[in-house]
Amino acid sequence: MERGNSKHGPRLDDQMNREVAGTVAGKAGARAEPWREAEPSGEDQPPVSRVPGGENQTGVPQGMTPAEVEQRSRLGRYISLSALPGDRETLRHSARDNEAPDDVLAELDRLPSDTEFRTVSEVWAALGHANESTRW
Repeated sequence: MERGNSKHGPRLDDQMNREVAGTVAGKAGARAEPWREAEPSGEDQPPVSRVPGGENQTGVPQGMTPAEVEQRSRLGRYISLSALPGDRETLRHSARDNEAPDDVLAELDRLPSDTEFRTVSEVWAALGHANESTRW
């Protein structure tokens, strides 16, 4: 239904359609207007980066190496939550049910038999490994 009155003509309509075409079509970078970009760093400041530098760049907690984090995670994959808290036999049974490899079962055999473990971190520490020194 046409109203017969418009604030602008067909030429202005076409121009306005071209201006918003990227936004309507969802093209990447369509909204990249100069005023939306981050300002550069000052002369006495480090350059801007989305990746943090320093020790926490890898996401590894303080007090552990990436290899130790992976090894502890691997151990935890074979211990069901229902087995915690549990003693050595409970943990070993859970790991065996979860088809743990022989090296993981051998590690669990090294645990003291008279201790109950509440977390995988406690199991890891009892095996003589270091846990993170500072939580996030």
